[in-house]
Amino acid sequence: MRKDIRDAGLRAETLGEYIVEHRATVRAAAAATGISKSTVHKEVTQRLRETDADLYYKVKEILDFNKSERHIRGGNATREKYRRLSENLSRKHSLH
Repeated sequence: MRKDIRDAGLRAETLGEYIVEHRATVRAAAAATGISKSTVHKEVTQRLRETDADLYYKVKEILDFNKSERHIRGGNATREKYRRLSENLSRKHSLH
């Protein structure tokens, strides 16, 4: 087996363990490890299935849950953005 393939399997397992331990999104795992989101996604959805099926299914469950909630998280982030904008505008107007 080529060394780079073995390393990819180890990387997939490490990323999978991180996602399970922290219930992290692909984006969070990518930020924590310094690996691109697309690489993290490929590792945990393709390579991990081949190297550790049990871990793969645990990760898949978390990623499916995160996907089912992303519209809620996006809505909350947008609401928070506009709340902060509104507060900043209120402060500017109260100073004048």
